[in-house]
Amino acid sequence: MFILAISPGEGFQTPRWDRLARSGIDALMIREPDLEPKELLAAARWVRHRFPGLELWINGRLDVALAAGCGLHAPEAHPFVPPGLVPLSRPVHDPAQIPARATVRQLIVSPIFPVPGKGPAWGPGRLHLVLHGLPPLSGRLLALGGITPANAAWLKHPRLDGVALVRSLWDRPDPETAVAQLRAAWKEPAPASARPRSINPR
Repeated sequence: MFILAISPGEGFQTPRWDRLARSGIDALMIREPDLEPKELLAAARWVRHRFPGLELWINGRLDVALAAGCGLHAPEAHPFVPPGLVPLSRPVHDPAQIPARATVRQLIVSPIFPVPGKGPAWGPGRLHLVLHGLPPLSGRLLALGGITPANAAWLKHPRLDGVALVRSLWDRPDPETAVAQLRAAWKEPAPASARPRSINPR
């Protein structure tokens, strides 16, 4: 199970980021739209220096990703990025987007569960239906949106590599416990009462 933590846009707070980076996650995406480029780069270099084994992504700033030597998550409105320039991550909000993005390092499907302001949730049933019909992908596929240790087992599928989380990790005083619970849930089958009873592709 691959776990990506996405920063919540509340600024670079060293103790909080240190605690999160030590929690057992596999990767960190810095999504801080209010930080100036120099501040964003300083945060990225801090992560790279203190946690060299942690995979690092920058959301929406190609210049900072290049300067920090890390991956870029390019949101929907981001300009075209030439292949091979940086490791690339892209969002998926509609299954029709997947074929054109199948060669990037990372795809993040969202929102899986309801999240205020993020549009209609896919739900586990629709997610699984899409996963069954996926074309070959070059990179990993992660699910994002309202995922917690309590519902992560609903999402398990051979084509899904793991999850991306924001509040479920950053709002916890003990993110390491949440990470341990996520990994434990991923090893167990979904309880019968929690499994989707129907698959709705719409």
